[in-house]
Amino acid sequence: MKENVNNNFLGVILAAGIGERIKPLSLSIPKPLLPVCNKPIMQYQIEEMERIGIKDIIIVVGHLKNKIREYFKDGRKLGVKISYVEQRQMLGIAHAVGQLERYIQKPFLLWLGDIFFIPKNINLMLKIYQEKEASCVLAVKKEQDYQLLKKNFAVLVDEKSIVSRVVEKPRYFHSHLKGCGIYLFDLNIFDAIRRTPRTAMRDEYEITNSIQILIEDGLSVYPAEVIEWDMNITYATDLLECSKFQLKWLKKSNIIGDNTKIHRNARIYNSVIGNNVVIKNPIEIRDSVVLDNVNWVLKKDIQASLVTPNSVIADNNILKIK
Repeated sequence: MKENVNNNFLGVILAAGIGERIKPLSLSIPKPLLPVCNKPIMQYQIEEMERIGIKDIIIVVGHLKNKIREYFKDGRKLGVKISYVEQRQMLGIAHAVGQLERYIQKPFLLWLGDIFFIPKNINLMLKIYQEKEASCVLAVKKEQDYQLLKKNFAVLVDEKSIVSRVVEKPRYFHSHLKGCGIYLFDLNIFDAIRRTPRTAMRDEYEITNSIQILIEDGLSVYPAEVIEWDMNITYATDLLECSKFQLKWLKKSNIIGDNTKIHRNARIYNSVIGNNVVIKNPIEIRDSVVLDNVNWVLKKDIQASLVTPNSVIADNNILKIK
C-alpha cells in the first residue's frame, strides 16, 4: 500500500493564515508552528502523511513564511520532500488551493495546518478514493455537540452514503457529520474552484462551495470517518485543551522538554514544559503549558494557564510580564 500511495498522491498543507484571534502568539509564531506537547501542530500532519507513504508535500505559506521554511527546510529530517508556495492574498481555502493548480498533476491529500488532529485511519480516505473512483473524500467525525459543528461544516449523505450537500458553519442545518479539515481531491477540484463565487458571509472563496459544485456536476464525493479527535486552534487556550488530550492519549502525566531546568522542589502535574525553560522557584504547575524559552521568575503557582516568554494566558486573558 505504501508504495502505491507514494506514487499516486501528493500532500498539501495550508499554513498561510495570520491567526487574528490567537494574537499575540501569532505575532511571532505562525499558528501551524504552535506546539502541542512540544511538537508543532503541522509536524503531526507531516508525520502522518509520511507514515502512510505520502512523501512529496507542498506547504502553502504566507504570514511569517520564513519561520516555517526555517523549521521544516526541505523535509528530509522527517523523511519527506517539502516544497513551498506562497499565498499572497488571504481570500479563503478555495483561493489557496486554486493557486496550486500549476504545481499539481495528481490527486492530493489536503490538510488545514491550524487544526490539531488525532487520526485513527487516514488510509481509509485513500482506499475509498481508489475503490469508489471518487472525485473527493472528506474526513468527517460524528459530532453530537452542535456548537462544534457550527464552527466547521456539516456533511449530509444520501441513502448510498454519498455526500449530497455540505454547508459551511451552519446555523440551522442539522447533521451529525462534521467536516474536519482534511480533504482528498482529484484534479476536478480546480475546475470547481474557477466557478466558485466569493461569499457574502466572509468575503472569501469557500472550499465547501467548491465541493458542492463537484456534487452538482455529478462527481462522487464520499465521507470517511477517520478522526478520533480534533480541534481548530482559534484561541491561545485551545493549545491547553489539545495538550491535555494528547497527554491522555499518550498515557503520560507530564512532558518535559530538552535543556529545561526545574527547581527540585517544584511540582508538575498534567502539564507540558517546553524546551530551554528555567523554573527557579518551588512552585506548582498544574494543567498548564509552558512554551519554549520561558526564563523569567515564576513566583506563583500556575494552573490551567499557557505561559509564554512574556505572559501568562488563562481563560484567554493575558497578563503581560515583560
